[in-house]
Amino acid sequence: MQKKIEMLAASLLFNGLPPEQLQKITGIVVGKQYPKGTPIFHEGDPGIGFYLVASGKVKIFKMSFDGKEQILHIFGPGEPFGEVPVFYGTPFPANATTLVDTKLYFFPRAEFVALVAATPSLALNMLAVLALRLRRFAAQIESLSLKEAPGRLASHLRYLMDEQKRRDKVVLDIPKGQLASLLGTSAETLSRIFSKMTDDGLIRVEGKTIVILDPDGLQEL
Repeated sequence: MQKKIEMLAASLLFNGLPPEQLQKITGIVVGKQYPKGTPIFHEGDPGIGFYLVASGKVKIFKMSFDGKEQILHIFGPGEPFGEVPVFYGTPFPANATTLVDTKLYFFPRAEFVALVAATPSLALNMLAVLALRLRRFAAQIESLSLKEAPGRLASHLRYLMDEQKRRDKVVLDIPKGQLASLLGTSAETLSRIFSKMTDDGLIRVEGKTIVILDPDGLQEL
């Protein structure tokens, strides 16, 4: 129970809430374990509740008519997902699947909405999370629509530098095939871009670790 409270308190969604409110939230949470590659929900499923990643990783994606996967986002520990349709009472607009063995906290819709109605500070936290989510998706749409594939990769590496608080190297947190889907390109094209960036002296690829040799050059790209 205490570990669950600490995880909730450290998340953006519940950060700053007093212990008594965290205790109430913990009372409605259901912990669930999912092996790697397990679907959590499918596009069109009813939004009966939302999730928060306790450990592991989850990808949110859509499938095109020809079977091509487009990853919309990847969520890690402390991040909620699936909350928007819960509050609108609409079906999930995309699919969710675990990338690794994952533990999730599930928040049933009716119980959580009742808590939000009685807890104004929780409602403010929800607004902050949704605003951050909107900004991320706006940046992703801009990148996919206005930038060429090398610029998208450079932007993602800069994002990882900020997230991991490093300027000398970053570690890719997903396989390169899934990174290609996230960036809206093919695995073959992504491989060629990595090679070109290496030849240009911008980066050095060491497996999942990308050594940043020229951060200013990435910024220009």
